[in-house]
Amino acid sequence: MRHRELRELMTSEVVTVRRDAPFKDVVRTLAEHKVSAVPVLDDDGHPLGVVSEGDLLPKSADQGDYFRSLPTPEDWERMKSEGARAEELMSAPAVCARPDWTVAEAARLMEAQNVKRLLVVDENDLLVGVVSRRDLLQIFLRDDDTIRHEITGEILAHTLRQEPSPVTVAVRDGRVEVHGTVHFRSLVPVIERLCRTVDGVVSVSEHLGYAVDDTESGP
Repeated sequence: MRHRELRELMTSEVVTVRRDAPFKDVVRTLAEHKVSAVPVLDDDGHPLGVVSEGDLLPKSADQGDYFRSLPTPEDWERMKSEGARAEELMSAPAVCARPDWTVAEAARLMEAQNVKRLLVVDENDLLVGVVSRRDLLQIFLRDDDTIRHEITGEILAHTLRQEPSPVTVAVRDGRVEVHGTVHFRSLVPVIERLCRTVDGVVSVSEHLGYAVDDTESGP
């Protein structure tokens, strides 16, 4: 069973800024490219961190009454002259992943680090893409027939060596229902667990009987 890798979901054309980019240039980059955050790179292209709108807001708050309305060109020039650079504003260190990571691996890291995006780096730790929460959710757009075929063709027929007839699989909007009979009772939780690992599965409901209860302890 093949899981989708980050290389298939990530954005490869990434807008970035250098570590010495001044505040005004960072704001301009976000506005021009209509993004909410940009990776900050060192001189060799290695990611150091991410600067986001959230990182910039405290700077705006410091301006007091200036920001009751949109900042004037003079305001921007004054902030630039104060010397605030991307490396001073960014959230660091960069939280990175590899292109061959699965959605599950990426989602676990995002949750553990409480971040909205991961920077994807190659074996030389050079930036090759960015993957966001929205990107990871793309796996739930897989169509039901594809999910059903993967479950019947790889989990039941191949992994568990089940014949097609004893077990049937129905998928609707990513919700999987498994009906039928398996030989051993111990296979029931295995089938359910494996079905949950298929990309795009929202939930699994099993209605399986069994011929032999191999979970009972002997005398």
